[in-house]
Amino acid sequence: MNKFKAEAQEFAIKLMAHLVVPTFVLDAEGHVIIWNRACERLTGVMTADVLGTREHWRAFYDAPRPCLADLLVQGRAAEIPALYADSDTLTTLEHGIHASNWCVMPQLGKELYLAIDAGPIYGDDGRLLAVVETLRDMTDHKRAQMALENLAACDGLTGLANRRSFDDFLEREWARARRDVRPLALIMVDIDHFKRYNDSYGHPTGDECLRQVATALQAAVFRSGDVVARYGGEEFALILPTTDADRAILVAERIKAQVGRLAIPHAGSEHGHVSVSMGIAAQIPEAGATAESLLSAADAALYQAKHAGRNGFALAPVLK
Repeated sequence: MNKFKAEAQEFAIKLMAHLVVPTFVLDAEGHVIIWNRACERLTGVMTADVLGTREHWRAFYDAPRPCLADLLVQGRAAEIPALYADSDTLTTLEHGIHASNWCVMPQLGKELYLAIDAGPIYGDDGRLLAVVETLRDMTDHKRAQMALENLAACDGLTGLANRRSFDDFLEREWARARRDVRPLALIMVDIDHFKRYNDSYGHPTGDECLRQVATALQAAVFRSGDVVARYGGEEFALILPTTDADRAILVAERIKAQVGRLAIPHAGSEHGHVSVSMGIAAQIPEAGATAESLLSAADAALYQAKHAGRNGFALAPVLK
């Protein structure tokens, strides 16, 4: 290497070291050859701790896993979509790849959402020389986005999933149940004589009643995959994946018990307290059937429960 090239290389290394963008570079064997000061500030990991090693993953994760640059070095770019929350569609690596992901950042003791760009550097002969990875902290932006999405998906009064979310969940779980040949159950829940309750106690008290019933419904389900939604007005709905009619009945019994424990006085009810009626439908989706058929069956069962005296549930016939 002549003097000019040596000086140019030294200048490039110093320039990268002082870039305000967190950046590190791996050689063709995956060793860290540059870890700039901005990267130190972002990760809490000093250059001396990673330079010349393949231990840079420790800056981002608490267990070994490849960084974006590693996947390019190792020719494993096809694995990027499985390892990153969001990434470009892979067509060519000539201009690099963009991805983003939550990183646990062990040295900082907090989780960050990082936008990541990695690009290969090739020699004149086409041989891979290095991969450059740059990082941007997008945590505040991501959390704000998640908060907005949560607001859009949740009912403002009860905090449950709203009707739009319910529709999305039902379609998704229906498709999954059909694919896996598993049962899907739906429970429609309606507060008995709620109009009378509002007329007697006022709308603010009615709102509090809705909130308490929503809490009781959530307490009646134990699995993270179960969805409790406010369907509209005083009506709620529960989506219970991999649940047959017998198990759905157990959930309905828990709901009845939970609402009964609230002991909310209701002078306009034949039971003297707030109660709910429920319609249950469960089936393994078959060809030609739709999620709407499950919803219609549960709604018809709810109507039956109301006309049977309320404060109970009815089970829809096995759907065909």
